[in-house]
Amino acid sequence: PTRKMIAAASTSMASPMRASVGVRADASSQRVLVTGAGGKTGKLLFKKLAKEEGFEVRGLVRSDKSAASLRDAGGEVVLGDVTSADSLAAALEGCDAMCIATSAVPKIKPLSIVVALVSKVLPWMEAKRPQFTFAEGGLPEEVDYVGQVNQIDAAKKAGVKHVVLCSSMGGTQIDNFLNTIGDANILLWKRKAEMHLVASGMTYTVVHPGGLKDDAGGERELLTNINDELLKLDRSSRSIPRADVAEVMLQALKNPDAAGNLSFDLSSQEGAPVKDWGSFWSAVPKGYDYTLPKDSPVPLP
Repeated sequence: PTRKMIAAASTSMASPMRASVGVRADASSQRVLVTGAGGKTGKLLFKKLAKEEGFEVRGLVRSDKSAASLRDAGGEVVLGDVTSADSLAAALEGCDAMCIATSAVPKIKPLSIVVALVSKVLPWMEAKRPQFTFAEGGLPEEVDYVGQVNQIDAAKKAGVKHVVLCSSMGGTQIDNFLNTIGDANILLWKRKAEMHLVASGMTYTVVHPGGLKDDAGGERELLTNINDELLKLDRSSRSIPRADVAEVMLQALKNPDAAGNLSFDLSSQEGAPVKDWGSFWSAVPKGYDYTLPKDSPVPLP
């Protein structure tokens, strides 16, 4: 089907773009909004959907630079801001499904690298880890919770039928290292947003990938479990290529009956890649436990 890119009149996040969206070229196709389409995983998913028969994809990005990086992928790209209800309403117009690939992104403090390196070579100095911070307006509470809740609520209002959310493993662990980054409890804010989606009444698929790698996809065996059991495996089996995460999210859209209302953990190991996605979804464990963790410093429902 013919697709177009919508150019933004302005990149200002204070006045996000509103645009009339394209007319559906094929009445039988599924129109999908990918938020965070300018990020690494979101971009891979956007490109997969642009090539996939039966889908019309729209990507939501924050900047002209991100939009330009998707220009040759096909599909439709709009500028917007997940903190703006108007922006999300325009982007979701006519969509059947939404894939959330937005996430807060920590930035390392350069001086802390020097301190960490020095602490490794001076025997009398306590070992230090690099320190991280988040950009203004980019804290996990703002992006991974408020921003995702905005997306979920906007999707429900727009009549979206299926939401596929890329989250993260480690949500049951208060003491997970990722929660210490910037003292921002990123995994717990992600978890709170997941719980909002689960309670929304929409069909959902929540994917908790392990450590994300930029390796090629489709070359490793995919592992699934629940409640962070995969984190008990050796390090080589706790990570996964971003391309494989994007493929699982695509397959969730293609198999909504099998993938609907599942929350699960995902990693990979050396072994045969998936050949039969029906069997893959049948093997995904059910019963993810959102009563965990107990005594969270982030108030959970």
